[in-house]
Amino acid sequence: MIRVGIVGASGLAGGELIRLITQHPELELTFLGGSSNVGRRPSELHPGLRLDLGLTVESTADTDLSDRCDVVFLATPAPVSAVLAARLADQVPCVIDLSGAFRIRTPELHERWYPSVERTVELADRFVYGVPELVGDQLAGASLISLPGCYATAITLGLAPLTLGLGLDLKTVMIDGKSGSSGGGLSLRTADLHPLRNGAIAPYAPTGHRHAAEVRDFFERAKPGKIGSLSMSAYGVSHVRGLLASSYVLTDDEVDARGLQRAYLRFYKNKQFVRVRRNTETLIPVPDPQAVLGSNYCDVTVLHDPEGGRIVVLSALDNMVKGAAGQGVQALNLRFGLAEETGLTAQPVMPA
Repeated sequence: MIRVGIVGASGLAGGELIRLITQHPELELTFLGGSSNVGRRPSELHPGLRLDLGLTVESTADTDLSDRCDVVFLATPAPVSAVLAARLADQVPCVIDLSGAFRIRTPELHERWYPSVERTVELADRFVYGVPELVGDQLAGASLISLPGCYATAITLGLAPLTLGLGLDLKTVMIDGKSGSSGGGLSLRTADLHPLRNGAIAPYAPTGHRHAAEVRDFFERAKPGKIGSLSMSAYGVSHVRGLLASSYVLTDDEVDARGLQRAYLRFYKNKQFVRVRRNTETLIPVPDPQAVLGSNYCDVTVLHDPEGGRIVVLSALDNMVKGAAGQGVQALNLRFGLAEETGLTAQPVMPA
C-alpha cells in the first residue's frame, strides 16, 4: 500500500481527498495535518464522511513525515504550501501541491500574480505542472508535482488540441469562466453569503485571472503553436460545484468544423477522463457542469463559428474532483505506476 498524508485536511479539497483516497484500493491514509483543527476526526470536519480511520488532525509543524508517508498532498493556501514544500521536498518521496505556489514557472509572472508567495527558483524548477493528459510521461517518478488550478485545467485541456495537436497559432484567446462557490474554499466573505450569492452571476474577476496566466505560462514552455493574447473574465454563479470555461479563439489558420472535431477526437483518443462531445448529443446541451459532478471527467466541445471567424471551445468539469482532488489522485497513480483510472471510475451524479 502507498502511504498518503494530507495537509489541510479540514478544507474542502482536503475532505475530497479523504473521500477519494479511502476508496482507493492501493492507498492507505496515514496522516492528516492541519493547524486550526488539531485533535479532531475527519467525520467531525466533513459531515458526509462517517469513517473510523483511527486518525485525527495533527500539527504539521513538529511532525516528521519521512517514516509515515510515501506521498503528501498539500491542500493548503499558496504561502503555506511554499513553506511546506521546501521542508518536505527531500523528506518524502513525493509532494503534490494543490495550491498556486508553484504553478507559474516564470519568476516575474509568479511575482505579479502571487506577490505574497516566496519561493526559490531552484525549488520551483523541480516541480512538474501536473496535467496528466498532457505531461503523463513526466509524472512517472516525479518527486514534486504542482496541480493546475480548476479553471486552468479546463482551459488547458480545451486549447491543447489546437496548440499542441494541430500546431495552430492562436492570435487571440478570450475566456469566459463561470464557477460555483466551492472554488473559493471555506473563507468567509460577504459576497459569498447565501442572500447575496444565491441566484447571482457575480463578475469577481472581469479583467484578469491568475489561472489564465498559468495557462499561458504552460503553453509557452510546452510549445509548438503560439498564443498571441490570452485574457479571461471570471464569474461566480450560484452552483456549489462545477465550472464551465468558454474559450473564444481567433486564428489566421484555415479551420473548419469537421476538421476541428476530428482533431479533438484524435488528440484525446486514449485519454479516458476527457470526453469530447457534440454540443447537441444529449437531452440538454453539453458541456454542462451538471453532467460531470462527482466525477473526474472533463467534457470538451469544439465548435466553428464562420460568421464570427472564431473557434469556440467549451470545457466543463467538477472543480473539486477533476479540478483538484481527483486530478491529484490521477497524478499519484501515474507517479507510482498504477493504472491511471484506479480509484476514479465513479460516473457523474445527475441531477445534483
